[in-house]
Amino acid sequence: MEGHSWQLFLLFFLVLEGSTQDFVQTQFICTSVPKDMDLCAATMQNSGPAEDLKTTVMQLRETVLQQKETIMNQKETIRELTSKLSRCESQSLPEAGAGGRRIVPGAKNTMGDVSRGPQYTFAQLGQTLQTLKQRLENLEQYSRNNGTAQANSLKDLLQNKIDDMEKQVLSQVNTLEETKPGQKNDTDQRNRVESTLTSMHHRITDLEKDGKDNRPLDKFQLTFPLRTNYMYAKAKRSLPGMNAFTVCLWIKSNASPGVGTPFSYAVPGQANELVLIEWGNNPMEILINDKVAKLPFIINDGKWHHICITWTTRDGEWEAFQDGVLRGTGENLAPYHPIKPQGVLVLGQEQDTLGGGFDATQAYVGELANLNMWDRKLSIGDIYNLATCNSRAQAGNVFSWSESNIEIFGGATKWPFEPCRSLN
Repeated sequence: MEGHSWQLFLLFFLVLEGSTQDFVQTQFICTSVPKDMDLCAATMQNSGPAEDLKTTVMQLRETVLQQKETIMNQKETIRELTSKLSRCESQSLPEAGAGGRRIVPGAKNTMGDVSRGPQYTFAQLGQTLQTLKQRLENLEQYSRNNGTAQANSLKDLLQNKIDDMEKQVLSQVNTLEETKPGQKNDTDQRNRVESTLTSMHHRITDLEKDGKDNRPLDKFQLTFPLRTNYMYAKAKRSLPGMNAFTVCLWIKSNASPGVGTPFSYAVPGQANELVLIEWGNNPMEILINDKVAKLPFIINDGKWHHICITWTTRDGEWEAFQDGVLRGTGENLAPYHPIKPQGVLVLGQEQDTLGGGFDATQAYVGELANLNMWDRKLSIGDIYNLATCNSRAQAGNVFSWSESNIEIFGGATKWPFEPCRSLN
Protein backbone atom coordinates (compact mmCIF):
# COMPACT_ATOMS: atom_id res chain seq x y z
CA MET A 1 0.00 0.00 0.00
CA GLU A 2 2.84 2.29 0.83
CA GLY A 3 4.43 1.41 -2.49
CA HIS A 4 1.28 2.43 -4.33
CA SER A 5 1.06 5.64 -2.39
CA TRP A 6 4.62 6.52 -3.33
CA GLN A 7 3.94 5.88 -7.03
CA LEU A 8 0.79 8.03 -6.89
CA PHE A 9 2.74 10.78 -5.20
CA LEU A 10 5.40 10.76 -7.95
CA LEU A 11 2.70 10.80 -10.68
CA PHE A 12 0.93 13.76 -9.00
CA PHE A 13 4.24 15.62 -8.74
CA LEU A 14 5.00 15.14 -12.44
CA VAL A 15 1.51 16.26 -13.43
CA LEU A 16 1.76 19.29 -11.16
CA GLU A 17 5.16 20.25 -12.63
CA GLY A 18 3.83 20.08 -16.20
CA SER A 19 0.80 22.13 -15.24
CA THR A 20 3.03 24.75 -13.66
CA GLN A 21 5.02 25.11 -16.88
CA ASP A 22 1.83 25.58 -18.85
CA PHE A 23 0.56 28.01 -16.29
CA VAL A 24 3.55 30.29 -16.85
CA GLN A 25 2.58 30.73 -20.52
CA THR A 26 -1.16 30.83 -20.01
CA GLN A 27 -3.54 33.58 -18.83
CA PHE A 28 -6.71 32.64 -17.03
CA ILE A 29 -9.81 34.82 -17.16
CA CYS A 30 -12.44 34.37 -14.50
CA THR A 31 -16.04 34.85 -15.46
CA SER A 32 -18.93 34.93 -13.01
CA VAL A 33 -21.63 32.39 -13.78
CA PRO A 34 -25.09 32.40 -12.21
CA LYS A 35 -25.64 29.57 -9.81
CA ASP A 36 -28.39 27.89 -11.77
CA MET A 37 -26.79 28.26 -15.28
CA ASP A 38 -25.10 25.43 -17.06
CA LEU A 39 -21.33 25.91 -17.16
CA CYS A 40 -20.99 24.88 -20.83
CA ALA A 41 -23.83 27.18 -21.90
CA ALA A 42 -22.24 30.10 -20.08
CA THR A 43 -18.91 29.42 -21.78
CA MET A 44 -20.54 29.42 -25.24
CA GLN A 45 -22.46 32.62 -24.50
CA ASN A 46 -19.34 34.53 -23.39
CA SER A 47 -17.30 33.48 -26.41
CA GLY A 48 -19.59 35.44 -28.86
CA PRO A 49 -18.02 38.96 -28.67
CA ALA A 50 -14.51 37.56 -28.95
CA GLU A 51 -15.43 35.69 -32.11
CA ASP A 52 -17.06 38.82 -33.60
CA LEU A 53 -14.00 40.89 -32.79
CA LYS A 54 -11.75 38.31 -34.35
CA THR A 55 -13.89 38.29 -37.51
CA THR A 56 -13.81 42.09 -37.76
CA VAL A 57 -10.02 42.16 -37.39
CA MET A 58 -9.63 39.60 -40.12
CA GLN A 59 -11.89 41.59 -42.44
CA LEU A 60 -9.93 44.79 -41.81
CA ARG A 61 -6.67 43.01 -42.44
CA GLU A 62 -8.01 41.66 -45.74
CA THR A 63 -9.18 45.18 -46.76
CA VAL A 64 -5.74 46.67 -46.01
CA LEU A 65 -4.04 44.01 -48.07
CA GLN A 66 -6.40 44.67 -51.00
CA GLN A 67 -5.73 48.44 -50.82
CA LYS A 68 -2.01 47.83 -50.70
CA GLU A 69 -2.25 45.66 -53.79
CA THR A 70 -4.29 48.36 -55.59
CA ILE A 71 -1.70 51.03 -54.75
CA MET A 72 1.12 48.88 -56.06
CA ASN A 73 -0.79 48.30 -59.31
CA GLN A 74 -1.39 52.07 -59.70
CA LYS A 75 2.29 52.82 -59.13
CA GLU A 76 3.21 50.33 -61.80
CA THR A 77 0.71 51.91 -64.22
CA ILE A 78 2.15 55.37 -63.56
CA ARG A 79 5.68 54.12 -64.24
CA GLU A 80 4.56 52.56 -67.52
CA LEU A 81 2.76 55.76 -68.64
CA THR A 82 5.76 57.92 -67.71
CA SER A 83 8.05 55.65 -69.67
CA LYS A 84 5.76 55.76 -72.73
CA LEU A 85 5.47 59.56 -72.53
CA SER A 86 9.24 59.95 -72.41
CA ARG A 87 9.63 57.73 -75.46
CA CYS A 88 6.98 59.71 -77.35
CA GLU A 89 8.65 63.03 -76.53
CA SER A 90 12.06 61.82 -77.62
CA GLN A 91 10.63 60.56 -80.91
CA SER A 92 8.23 63.38 -81.86
CA LEU A 93 9.56 66.59 -80.33
CA PRO A 94 12.51 68.54 -81.77
CA GLU A 95 15.38 69.44 -79.50
CA ALA A 96 14.85 72.57 -77.42
CA GLY A 97 16.81 75.61 -78.54
CA ALA A 98 18.70 78.12 -76.45
CA GLY A 99 15.42 79.33 -74.94
CA GLY A 100 14.44 75.81 -73.82
CA ARG A 101 11.06 75.96 -75.65
CA ARG A 102 9.56 73.13 -77.66
CA ILE A 103 6.88 73.19 -80.35
CA VAL A 104 4.52 70.21 -80.69
CA PRO A 105 4.48 68.92 -84.28
CA GLY A 106 1.32 69.97 -86.10
CA ALA A 107 0.67 72.93 -83.78
CA LYS A 108 0.51 76.36 -85.39
CA ASN A 109 3.68 78.32 -84.70
CA THR A 110 2.57 81.95 -84.52
CA MET A 111 6.04 83.09 -83.50
CA GLY A 112 7.94 82.03 -86.60
CA ASP A 113 11.31 80.70 -85.45
CA VAL A 114 11.04 81.81 -81.86
CA SER A 115 11.11 78.16 -80.80
CA ARG A 116 14.78 78.10 -81.70
CA GLY A 117 15.57 80.46 -78.87
CA PRO A 118 15.76 84.23 -78.24
CA GLN A 119 19.30 84.54 -79.62
CA TYR A 120 18.28 83.02 -82.93
CA THR A 121 15.11 85.10 -83.09
CA PHE A 122 16.87 88.35 -82.34
CA ALA A 123 19.41 87.51 -85.06
CA GLN A 124 16.52 87.19 -87.49
CA LEU A 125 15.03 90.45 -86.24
CA GLY A 126 18.37 92.11 -86.79
CA GLN A 127 18.50 90.84 -90.36
CA THR A 128 14.96 92.07 -90.94
CA LEU A 129 15.81 95.51 -89.62
CA GLN A 130 18.95 95.67 -91.75
CA THR A 131 16.81 94.89 -94.78
CA LEU A 132 14.39 97.66 -93.88
CA LYS A 133 17.23 100.11 -93.37
CA GLN A 134 18.73 99.22 -96.75
CA ARG A 135 15.40 99.73 -98.47
CA LEU A 136 15.01 103.09 -96.75
CA GLU A 137 18.47 104.13 -97.91
CA ASN A 138 17.54 103.17 -101.45
CA LEU A 139 14.38 105.22 -101.11
CA GLU A 140 16.35 108.25 -99.91
CA GLN A 141 18.73 107.95 -102.84
CA TYR A 142 15.83 107.59 -105.25
CA SER A 143 14.13 110.61 -103.72
CA ARG A 144 17.22 112.74 -104.30
CA ASN A 145 17.71 111.61 -107.89
CA ASN A 146 14.12 111.68 -109.13
CA GLY A 147 11.08 113.89 -109.18
CA THR A 148 9.04 114.47 -106.06
CA ALA A 149 5.83 112.84 -107.31
CA GLN A 150 7.53 109.59 -108.32
CA ALA A 151 9.56 109.49 -105.12
CA ASN A 152 6.49 110.02 -102.96
CA SER A 153 4.59 107.29 -104.78
CA LEU A 154 7.41 104.84 -104.18
CA LYS A 155 7.79 106.03 -100.59
CA ASP A 156 4.13 105.44 -99.78
CA LEU A 157 4.24 101.93 -101.21
CA LEU A 158 7.41 101.11 -99.32
CA GLN A 159 6.15 102.58 -96.07
CA ASN A 160 3.06 100.37 -96.16
CA LYS A 161 5.26 97.31 -96.50
CA ILE A 162 7.59 98.53 -93.78
CA ASP A 163 4.72 99.12 -91.38
CA ASP A 164 3.45 95.58 -91.94
CA MET A 165 6.90 94.17 -91.25
CA GLU A 166 7.30 96.36 -88.18
CA LYS A 167 4.10 95.00 -86.69
CA GLN A 168 5.42 91.47 -87.11
CA VAL A 169 8.77 92.39 -85.58
CA LEU A 170 7.19 94.17 -82.63
CA SER A 171 4.78 91.29 -82.05
CA GLN A 172 7.70 88.88 -81.81
CA VAL A 173 9.67 91.18 -79.53
CA ASN A 174 6.67 91.70 -77.25
CA THR A 175 5.97 87.96 -77.01
CA LEU A 176 9.61 87.25 -76.22
CA GLU A 177 9.51 89.89 -73.51
CA GLU A 178 6.54 88.15 -71.86
CA THR A 179 8.08 84.69 -72.28
CA LYS A 180 11.57 85.50 -71.01
CA PRO A 181 11.23 88.27 -68.43
CA GLY A 182 14.14 89.64 -66.46
CA GLN A 183 16.98 88.56 -68.75
CA LYS A 184 19.37 91.44 -69.24
CA ASN A 185 20.81 90.28 -72.56
CA ASP A 186 17.39 89.89 -74.16
CA THR A 187 16.30 93.25 -72.78
CA ASP A 188 19.37 94.97 -74.22
CA GLN A 189 18.76 93.45 -77.62
CA ARG A 190 15.08 94.42 -77.50
CA ASN A 191 16.05 97.98 -76.65
CA ARG A 192 18.35 98.07 -79.68
CA VAL A 193 15.50 96.81 -81.87
CA GLU A 194 13.17 99.50 -80.53
CA SER A 195 15.83 102.16 -81.07
CA THR A 196 16.27 101.07 -84.68
CA LEU A 197 12.51 101.16 -85.29
CA THR A 198 12.31 104.66 -83.83
CA SER A 199 15.21 105.79 -86.01
CA MET A 200 13.45 104.39 -89.07
CA HIS A 201 10.29 106.34 -88.28
CA HIS A 202 12.27 109.54 -87.92
CA ARG A 203 13.87 108.95 -91.31
CA ILE A 204 10.47 108.27 -92.88
CA THR A 205 9.27 111.54 -91.38
CA ASP A 206 12.20 113.35 -92.95
CA LEU A 207 11.30 111.86 -96.32
CA GLU A 208 7.71 112.95 -95.90
CA LYS A 209 8.85 116.53 -95.36
CA ASP A 210 10.25 116.56 -98.91
CA GLY A 211 6.84 116.01 -100.47
CA LYS A 212 4.29 117.30 -97.97
CA ASP A 213 3.59 120.63 -99.68
CA ASN A 214 0.09 119.45 -100.55
CA ARG A 215 -0.72 117.94 -97.13
CA PRO A 216 -1.28 120.00 -93.96
CA LEU A 217 0.77 119.06 -90.91
CA ASP A 218 -2.30 118.13 -88.85
CA LYS A 219 -3.81 115.59 -91.27
CA PHE A 220 -2.45 112.46 -89.63
CA GLN A 221 -3.27 109.87 -87.00
CA LEU A 222 -1.18 107.76 -84.62
CA THR A 223 -1.72 104.01 -84.38
CA PHE A 224 -0.72 101.90 -81.37
CA PRO A 225 -1.25 98.29 -82.52
CA LEU A 226 0.11 96.49 -79.46
CA ARG A 227 -0.22 96.79 -75.69
CA THR A 228 3.42 97.36 -74.76
CA ASN A 229 5.43 99.45 -72.33
CA TYR A 230 7.63 101.05 -74.97
CA MET A 231 5.36 102.24 -77.79
CA TYR A 232 4.34 105.90 -77.38
CA ALA A 233 4.54 109.45 -78.68
CA LYS A 234 5.69 112.52 -76.79
CA ALA A 235 5.03 116.25 -77.12
CA LYS A 236 8.19 118.20 -77.85
CA ARG A 237 7.33 120.92 -75.37
CA SER A 238 5.65 121.13 -72.00
CA LEU A 239 2.31 122.64 -71.04
CA PRO A 240 2.01 125.96 -69.22
CA GLY A 241 0.34 126.41 -65.85
CA MET A 242 -3.47 126.43 -66.28
CA ASN A 243 -6.46 127.32 -64.11
CA ALA A 244 -8.79 125.85 -66.74
CA PHE A 245 -8.46 123.69 -69.82
CA THR A 246 -10.27 121.98 -72.66
CA VAL A 247 -8.78 118.88 -74.26
CA CYS A 248 -10.28 117.30 -77.40
CA LEU A 249 -9.26 114.40 -79.62
CA TRP A 250 -10.47 111.86 -82.12
CA ILE A 251 -10.23 108.28 -80.85
CA LYS A 252 -10.89 104.82 -82.25
CA SER A 253 -10.43 101.56 -80.35
CA ASN A 254 -12.05 98.24 -79.64
CA ALA A 255 -9.49 97.08 -77.07
CA SER A 256 -10.76 95.05 -74.15
CA PRO A 257 -10.64 95.22 -71.22
CA GLY A 258 -10.16 98.99 -71.36
CA VAL A 259 -8.68 101.04 -74.19
CA GLY A 260 -5.77 102.13 -71.99
CA THR A 261 -4.28 105.61 -71.68
CA PRO A 262 -4.76 107.98 -74.63
CA PHE A 263 -2.58 110.61 -72.93
CA SER A 264 -0.92 111.44 -69.62
CA TYR A 265 0.75 114.59 -68.33
CA ALA A 266 3.26 114.28 -65.47
CA VAL A 267 5.11 117.02 -63.59
CA PRO A 268 7.95 116.80 -61.07
CA GLY A 269 6.52 115.28 -57.90
CA GLN A 270 3.17 114.28 -59.46
CA ALA A 271 2.95 111.61 -62.14
CA ASN A 272 -0.84 111.93 -62.39
CA GLU A 273 -1.16 115.67 -62.91
CA LEU A 274 -3.54 115.18 -65.86
CA VAL A 275 -4.42 111.72 -67.19
CA LEU A 276 -7.14 110.25 -69.42
CA ILE A 277 -7.39 106.51 -68.86
CA GLU A 278 -9.71 103.53 -69.25
CA TRP A 279 -8.15 100.63 -67.37
CA GLY A 280 -9.57 97.15 -66.97
CA ASN A 281 -13.34 97.02 -66.69
CA ASN A 282 -13.57 100.52 -65.22
CA PRO A 283 -15.18 103.37 -67.19
CA MET A 284 -12.97 106.03 -68.70
CA GLU A 285 -11.62 108.43 -66.07
CA ILE A 286 -9.98 111.83 -65.96
CA LEU A 287 -7.35 112.29 -63.25
CA ILE A 288 -6.18 115.70 -62.03
CA ASN A 289 -3.58 115.74 -59.26
CA ASP A 290 -4.56 112.12 -58.48
CA LYS A 291 -8.22 113.08 -58.04
CA VAL A 292 -10.61 111.06 -60.20
CA ALA A 293 -13.86 111.66 -62.09
CA LYS A 294 -15.62 108.91 -64.04
CA LEU A 295 -16.60 109.94 -67.56
CA PRO A 296 -19.77 108.77 -69.38
CA PHE A 297 -17.98 107.80 -72.61
CA ILE A 298 -18.76 104.68 -74.64
CA ILE A 299 -16.00 104.47 -77.24
CA ASN A 300 -14.56 100.96 -77.45
CA ASP A 301 -16.72 99.93 -80.40
CA GLY A 302 -14.03 100.16 -83.07
CA LYS A 303 -15.47 103.41 -84.50
CA TRP A 304 -14.12 106.94 -84.58
CA HIS A 305 -15.44 109.21 -81.84
CA HIS A 306 -14.72 112.82 -80.98
CA ILE A 307 -14.41 113.46 -77.24
CA CYS A 308 -13.80 116.66 -75.26
CA ILE A 309 -13.33 117.36 -71.56
CA THR A 310 -13.50 120.84 -70.03
CA TRP A 311 -12.40 121.73 -66.49
CA THR A 312 -11.99 124.82 -64.31
CA THR A 313 -10.16 125.04 -61.03
CA ARG A 314 -13.06 126.94 -59.50
CA ASP A 315 -15.07 124.27 -57.68
CA GLY A 316 -13.40 121.66 -59.89
CA GLU A 317 -16.24 121.76 -62.40
CA TRP A 318 -15.96 119.51 -65.47
CA GLU A 319 -17.94 118.63 -68.59
CA ALA A 320 -17.69 115.64 -70.94
CA PHE A 321 -18.69 115.75 -74.62
CA GLN A 322 -18.89 112.81 -77.04
CA ASP A 323 -19.40 113.45 -80.77
CA GLY A 324 -20.34 117.06 -80.07
CA VAL A 325 -23.01 116.23 -77.48
CA LEU A 326 -22.77 116.95 -73.74
CA ARG A 327 -22.80 113.58 -71.97
CA GLY A 328 -22.11 114.48 -68.35
CA THR A 329 -20.98 117.11 -65.83
CA GLY A 330 -19.53 117.14 -62.34
CA GLU A 331 -17.66 119.15 -59.75
CA ASN A 332 -15.14 118.84 -56.90
CA LEU A 333 -12.49 117.47 -59.25
CA ALA A 334 -9.25 118.83 -57.76
CA PRO A 335 -10.83 122.21 -56.95
CA TYR A 336 -8.46 125.18 -56.76
CA HIS A 337 -5.52 123.11 -57.95
CA PRO A 338 -3.99 124.72 -61.04
CA ILE A 339 -2.38 122.43 -63.62
CA LYS A 340 1.36 122.77 -63.08
CA PRO A 341 3.86 123.64 -65.84
CA GLN A 342 7.21 122.07 -66.79
CA GLY A 343 5.82 118.57 -67.26
CA VAL A 344 5.91 115.85 -69.92
CA LEU A 345 2.92 115.08 -72.18
CA VAL A 346 2.92 111.47 -73.41
CA LEU A 347 0.46 109.86 -75.84
CA GLY A 348 -0.34 106.16 -75.51
CA GLN A 349 1.15 105.49 -72.05
CA GLU A 350 0.48 106.24 -68.38
CA GLN A 351 3.49 107.66 -66.56
CA ASP A 352 4.52 106.41 -63.13
CA THR A 353 7.59 108.65 -63.21
CA LEU A 354 8.30 111.83 -65.10
CA GLY A 355 8.47 110.77 -68.76
CA GLY A 356 8.62 107.03 -68.00
CA GLY A 357 7.64 104.18 -65.71
CA PHE A 358 5.25 102.78 -68.32
CA ASP A 359 3.04 99.76 -67.56
CA ALA A 360 1.94 97.66 -70.53
CA THR A 361 -1.41 96.88 -68.89
CA GLN A 362 -2.26 100.60 -69.00
CA ALA A 363 -1.01 101.23 -72.54
CA TYR A 364 -3.38 102.57 -75.17
CA VAL A 365 -4.33 100.26 -78.03
CA GLY A 366 -6.01 101.83 -81.04
CA GLU A 367 -5.82 105.02 -83.07
CA LEU A 368 -5.99 108.67 -82.08
CA ALA A 369 -5.76 111.98 -83.90
CA ASN A 370 -6.22 115.72 -83.58
CA LEU A 371 -5.43 116.04 -79.90
CA ASN A 372 -5.70 119.74 -79.09
CA MET A 373 -5.62 121.55 -75.77
CA TRP A 374 -6.68 125.06 -74.70
CA ASP A 375 -6.07 126.94 -71.46
CA ARG A 376 -9.73 127.89 -71.20
CA LYS A 377 -13.15 126.33 -71.23
CA LEU A 378 -14.52 126.12 -74.78
CA SER A 379 -18.18 126.79 -75.45
CA ILE A 380 -20.64 124.13 -76.57
CA GLY A 381 -20.65 125.73 -80.03
CA ASP A 382 -16.85 125.56 -80.27
CA ILE A 383 -16.86 121.89 -79.33
CA TYR A 384 -19.62 121.12 -81.83
CA ASN A 385 -17.61 122.80 -84.60
CA LEU A 386 -14.64 120.56 -83.74
CA ALA A 387 -16.76 117.39 -83.75
CA THR A 388 -18.35 118.25 -87.12
CA CYS A 389 -15.10 119.47 -88.74
CA ASN A 390 -16.53 122.94 -89.26
CA SER A 391 -14.16 125.35 -90.97
CA ARG A 392 -14.46 127.64 -87.95
CA ALA A 393 -13.01 124.97 -85.62
CA GLN A 394 -10.04 126.23 -83.65
CA ALA A 395 -6.66 124.64 -83.05
CA GLY A 396 -5.39 124.34 -79.49
CA ASN A 397 -3.52 127.37 -78.15
CA VAL A 398 -1.64 125.28 -75.54
CA PHE A 399 -1.02 122.16 -77.61
CA SER A 400 -1.97 121.79 -81.26
CA TRP A 401 -1.98 118.63 -83.35
CA SER A 402 0.96 118.89 -85.71
CA GLU A 403 3.72 116.59 -86.93
CA SER A 404 6.25 119.18 -85.84
CA ASN A 405 5.04 119.00 -82.21
CA ILE A 406 5.25 115.22 -81.70
CA GLU A 407 8.00 112.61 -81.49
CA ILE A 408 7.21 108.91 -82.05
CA PHE A 409 8.94 106.05 -80.21
CA GLY A 410 8.97 102.25 -80.07
CA GLY A 411 7.07 101.49 -83.27
CA ALA A 412 3.89 103.57 -83.04
CA THR A 413 2.87 104.29 -86.64
CA LYS A 414 1.64 107.41 -88.38
CA TRP A 415 -0.96 107.46 -91.16
CA PRO A 416 -2.78 110.14 -93.17
CA PHE A 417 -6.08 111.12 -91.57
CA GLU A 418 -8.75 113.71 -92.21
CA PRO A 419 -11.50 114.08 -89.61
CA CYS A 420 -15.04 113.48 -90.83
CA ARG A 421 -13.75 112.04 -94.14
CA SER A 422 -11.99 109.02 -92.65
CA LEU A 423 -14.69 108.10 -90.16
CA ASN A 424 -15.40 104.42 -89.69
